[in-house]
Amino acid sequence: MAGHEFFEPADRKRPVADPTAADPLAAEESRPCCDPAFQHGVVVGFDGSTSSERALAYAIGMAHRSHSGLIIVHVANRLPTTVWAGCEPPVFVDVPDHRTEVLGLELACADYLAEVPWILVERGGDICHELEEVGREYEADAIVVGSTHGIVGRLFGSVAGRLAKRAQRPVIVIP
Repeated sequence: MAGHEFFEPADRKRPVADPTAADPLAAEESRPCCDPAFQHGVVVGFDGSTSSERALAYAIGMAHRSHSGLIIVHVANRLPTTVWAGCEPPVFVDVPDHRTEVLGLELACADYLAEVPWILVERGGDICHELEEVGREYEADAIVVGSTHGIVGRLFGSVAGRLAKRAQRPVIVIP
Protein backbone atom coordinates (compact mmCIF):
# COMPACT_ATOMS: atom_id res chain seq x y z
CA MET A 1 0.00 0.00 0.00
CA ALA A 2 1.70 3.18 -1.14
CA GLY A 3 1.01 6.68 0.12
CA HIS A 4 -2.64 7.59 0.35
CA GLU A 5 -4.20 10.54 -1.38
CA PHE A 6 -7.83 11.49 -1.00
CA PHE A 7 -9.27 13.89 -3.53
CA GLU A 8 -12.37 15.97 -3.04
CA PRO A 9 -15.06 15.78 -5.71
CA ALA A 10 -15.15 18.87 -7.93
CA ASP A 11 -18.87 19.44 -7.23
CA ARG A 12 -18.46 19.38 -3.43
CA LYS A 13 -19.29 22.70 -1.82
CA ARG A 14 -16.52 24.18 0.28
CA PRO A 15 -17.29 26.05 3.52
CA VAL A 16 -17.40 29.79 3.05
CA ALA A 17 -16.27 32.21 5.72
CA ASP A 18 -19.11 34.09 7.41
CA PRO A 19 -19.09 37.62 5.94
CA THR A 20 -20.50 39.02 9.20
CA ALA A 21 -17.70 37.54 11.28
CA ALA A 22 -15.10 39.92 12.71
CA ASP A 23 -12.29 37.75 11.37
CA PRO A 24 -13.12 36.21 7.96
CA LEU A 25 -10.19 33.79 8.30
CA ALA A 26 -11.52 32.35 11.57
CA ALA A 27 -13.85 29.94 9.76
CA GLU A 28 -10.97 28.82 7.55
CA GLU A 29 -8.73 28.17 10.59
CA SER A 30 -11.37 26.09 12.37
CA ARG A 31 -11.45 23.67 9.46
CA PRO A 32 -8.96 20.79 9.71
CA CYS A 33 -6.10 21.34 7.28
CA CYS A 34 -5.10 17.74 6.82
CA ASP A 35 -6.51 14.37 5.89
CA PRO A 36 -8.68 13.07 8.77
CA ALA A 37 -7.51 9.51 8.07
CA PHE A 38 -4.16 10.52 9.57
CA GLN A 39 -5.45 12.39 12.63
CA HIS A 40 -3.71 11.16 15.80
CA GLY A 41 -1.08 9.39 13.75
CA VAL A 42 2.65 9.08 14.24
CA VAL A 43 4.94 11.76 12.76
CA VAL A 44 8.45 10.69 11.81
CA GLY A 45 11.29 12.84 10.50
CA PHE A 46 12.97 11.15 7.54
CA ASP A 47 15.91 12.18 5.38
CA GLY A 48 17.25 8.82 4.22
CA SER A 49 20.08 8.68 6.76
CA THR A 50 20.76 5.58 8.81
CA SER A 51 19.37 7.11 12.00
CA SER A 52 16.22 8.28 10.23
CA GLU A 53 15.75 4.79 8.75
CA ARG A 54 15.85 3.37 12.29
CA ALA A 55 13.35 6.02 13.40
CA LEU A 56 11.10 5.12 10.45
CA ALA A 57 11.23 1.42 11.37
CA TYR A 58 10.22 2.22 14.95
CA ALA A 59 7.45 4.59 13.80
CA ILE A 60 6.06 1.95 11.44
CA GLY A 61 5.78 -0.51 14.32
CA MET A 62 4.23 2.14 16.55
CA ALA A 63 1.64 3.11 13.91
CA HIS A 64 0.87 -0.56 13.22
CA ARG A 65 0.34 -1.34 16.92
CA SER A 66 -1.88 1.69 17.46
CA HIS A 67 -3.81 1.20 14.18
CA SER A 68 -3.02 4.76 13.10
CA GLY A 69 -1.53 6.45 10.08
CA LEU A 70 2.11 7.31 9.57
CA ILE A 71 3.07 10.85 8.58
CA ILE A 72 6.59 10.83 7.12
CA VAL A 73 8.08 14.33 7.05
CA HIS A 74 11.03 15.41 4.93
CA VAL A 75 12.25 18.93 5.63
CA ALA A 76 14.09 20.53 2.72
CA ASN A 77 17.45 22.13 3.37
CA ARG A 78 17.91 25.82 4.02
CA LEU A 79 21.29 27.42 3.58
CA PRO A 80 22.42 30.81 4.87
CA THR A 81 22.94 33.27 2.03
CA THR A 82 26.19 34.35 3.67
CA VAL A 83 27.66 31.17 2.24
CA TRP A 84 26.75 32.42 -1.24
CA ALA A 85 26.92 36.20 -1.13
CA GLY A 86 28.93 37.11 1.95
CA CYS A 87 26.22 39.49 3.15
CA GLU A 88 25.34 40.40 6.73
CA PRO A 89 23.20 39.50 8.66
CA PRO A 90 22.70 35.84 7.75
CA VAL A 91 19.53 35.32 5.75
CA PHE A 92 18.23 31.86 5.02
CA VAL A 93 17.16 30.88 1.54
CA ASP A 94 15.34 27.74 0.44
CA VAL A 95 17.45 25.60 -1.84
CA PRO A 96 15.60 23.33 -4.26
CA ASP A 97 15.69 19.86 -2.73
CA HIS A 98 14.83 17.03 -5.07
CA ARG A 99 15.53 14.47 -2.34
CA THR A 100 11.84 14.43 -1.41
CA GLU A 101 10.93 13.04 -4.81
CA VAL A 102 13.66 10.40 -4.58
CA LEU A 103 12.67 9.48 -1.01
CA GLY A 104 9.02 9.29 -2.07
CA LEU A 105 9.83 6.86 -4.86
CA GLU A 106 11.96 4.74 -2.53
CA LEU A 107 9.21 4.66 0.09
CA ALA A 108 6.53 3.83 -2.49
CA CYS A 109 8.52 0.75 -3.50
CA ALA A 110 9.25 -0.33 0.08
CA ASP A 111 7.56 -3.53 1.22
CA TYR A 112 7.91 -2.64 4.90
CA LEU A 113 5.37 0.19 4.54
CA ALA A 114 2.67 -2.14 3.24
CA GLU A 115 1.15 -2.70 6.69
CA VAL A 116 0.31 0.92 7.56
CA PRO A 117 -1.35 3.81 5.74
CA TRP A 118 1.24 6.53 5.17
CA ILE A 119 1.83 9.87 3.54
CA LEU A 120 4.97 11.84 2.76
CA VAL A 121 4.90 15.53 3.67
CA GLU A 122 7.54 17.93 2.33
CA ARG A 123 8.32 21.09 4.25
CA GLY A 124 11.00 23.75 4.06
CA GLY A 125 12.50 25.55 7.00
CA ASP A 126 13.72 24.73 10.48
CA ILE A 127 13.47 21.00 11.07
CA CYS A 128 12.29 21.24 14.69
CA HIS A 129 9.65 23.85 13.91
CA GLU A 130 8.34 21.96 10.88
CA LEU A 131 8.12 18.60 12.67
CA GLU A 132 6.23 20.20 15.55
CA GLU A 133 3.97 22.08 13.11
CA VAL A 134 3.08 18.88 11.24
CA GLY A 135 2.47 17.19 14.59
CA ARG A 136 0.10 20.01 15.55
CA GLU A 137 -1.72 19.94 12.21
CA TYR A 138 -2.32 16.19 12.40
CA GLU A 139 -2.81 16.18 16.19
CA ALA A 140 -0.12 13.50 16.28
CA ASP A 141 0.22 11.21 19.25
CA ALA A 142 4.02 11.29 18.99
CA ILE A 143 6.96 12.51 16.94
CA VAL A 144 9.74 10.01 16.22
CA VAL A 145 13.23 11.18 15.18
CA GLY A 146 16.65 9.62 14.87
CA SER A 147 19.55 10.87 16.95
CA THR A 148 22.12 13.17 15.36
CA HIS A 149 25.69 11.94 15.23
CA GLY A 150 28.75 13.85 14.20
CA ILE A 151 30.16 17.32 14.39
CA VAL A 152 27.08 19.15 13.07
CA GLY A 153 25.00 17.92 16.01
CA ARG A 154 27.73 18.90 18.44
CA LEU A 155 28.13 22.39 17.02
CA PHE A 156 24.51 23.39 16.48
CA GLY A 157 22.68 21.04 18.84
CA SER A 158 20.84 17.96 17.76
CA VAL A 159 17.41 18.14 16.18
CA ALA A 160 16.19 15.57 18.70
CA GLY A 161 17.41 17.61 21.67
CA ARG A 162 15.94 20.88 20.43
CA LEU A 163 12.66 19.19 19.50
CA ALA A 164 12.34 17.47 22.88
CA LYS A 165 12.72 20.85 24.63
CA ARG A 166 10.06 22.67 22.62
CA ALA A 167 7.55 20.04 21.48
CA GLN A 168 3.97 20.00 22.79
CA ARG A 169 3.69 16.22 22.32
CA PRO A 170 5.85 13.19 23.13
CA VAL A 171 9.14 12.97 21.23
CA ILE A 172 10.78 9.58 20.81
CA VAL A 173 14.48 9.64 19.95
CA ILE A 174 15.86 6.51 18.34
CA PRO A 175 19.65 6.02 18.64
